[in-house]
Amino acid sequence: MTIKLICLDADDTLWHNMRHFAATEEALLALIAPFAARGIARERLSACETRNLKLYGYGAKGFTLSMIETAIELAGDPLPKALIADILAAGRALLSHPVELFEGIGETLDGLSERGRLVLVTKGDLLHQEAKLAASGLGDRFDGIEIVSDKTPDTFRRLFAKEGVAPHEAVMAGDSLRSDINPALEAGAWAAFIPQEGAWAHESGRLPADHPRFRQLASLSELPEWIDLLN
Repeated sequence: MTIKLICLDADDTLWHNMRHFAATEEALLALIAPFAARGIARERLSACETRNLKLYGYGAKGFTLSMIETAIELAGDPLPKALIADILAAGRALLSHPVELFEGIGETLDGLSERGRLVLVTKGDLLHQEAKLAASGLGDRFDGIEIVSDKTPDTFRRLFAKEGVAPHEAVMAGDSLRSDINPALEAGAWAAFIPQEGAWAHESGRLPADHPRFRQLASLSELPEWIDLLN
């Protein structure tokens, strides 16, 4: 068997992401502290964000709208207009934060490119994901870029067909059990789970520890060695 296609997630696999969402959430909690306790506000924001995913999709813009909606729900009529402006400013900061690559990503991608075709598979707002990819300087290292609204088994099946590989000739690596690992396994591929501190609870899922095509890695730098073992 030979791995021909190497699919990689972007956010919190190639560069830091959730730390910026966490900082923005903390800013919101401070802004609405006069109207709601932190625990209640955090729960309401999480519920609102989950409820809005089917309308706004994933990403900073949808998160900003959910922050505004949460503030309105918690504060009611006394909500100052200036607070809405402050939330919008926090959302703009989230959209424009610098891209911080994980250590050694360039060298790791060089090694992976020697072992198969590289395709970036990420979800979220198209414009924001394109902007982050451009800022990362990594775009030219990939043979293909797939920015999707969500990652499902069918997403991966279509990708494998497009790339002309059998599912068992592909591997997906990422930090999300829900979006990267379990759907890739269901589609018949191999999957490398690289957990990150502060992961979004929505992206949690069943840990397929005993699955024959699954491996948990400490960092992306371990992926080339695993691929060598598979080959």
